[in-house]
Amino acid sequence: MSAREDKSVELFSKGYNCAQSVLGAFCEDESLDFKTALRLANGLGGGARCGELCGAVSGALIALGLKCGFYIEKDFTQKFYCNAKTAEFVEKFRKETGSVLCRDLLGIDIRCADDHNNPAVREIHDTTCPKIVAVAVRILENMEFETV
Repeated sequence: MSAREDKSVELFSKGYNCAQSVLGAFCEDESLDFKTALRLANGLGGGARCGELCGAVSGALIALGLKCGFYIEKDFTQKFYCNAKTAEFVEKFRKETGSVLCRDLLGIDIRCADDHNNPAVREIHDTTCPKIVAVAVRILENMEFETV
């Protein structure tokens, strides 16, 4: 595993969610302070707490936006470039994991607020999620970016 993968898995083991763990591994490279990154990604874990888009994907897409997102009004070249990189990441993640949906990746529906108190859910969370976090980091790390 790379240093960023290790960092993301370590963050996850400390109780940060999947989105926080992925974004936390990249944020400072793109001049986003760690505390702000963790706060921004807080609500995205567990597929926004309802099993939808995997939080690791959400965290990676925020990191990707920091890397190549557009911010200058009408800079459509940059906007379309970042859109293409987003699609590339999502396709690579889906190809490697089989889905981008949290509930599909975990094989359980985690929409209930107390699901994490269920031992079966905890087991899946503790064994599957760190691997998914590492996959998201690895894919993002291995993507090539151009200056547009």
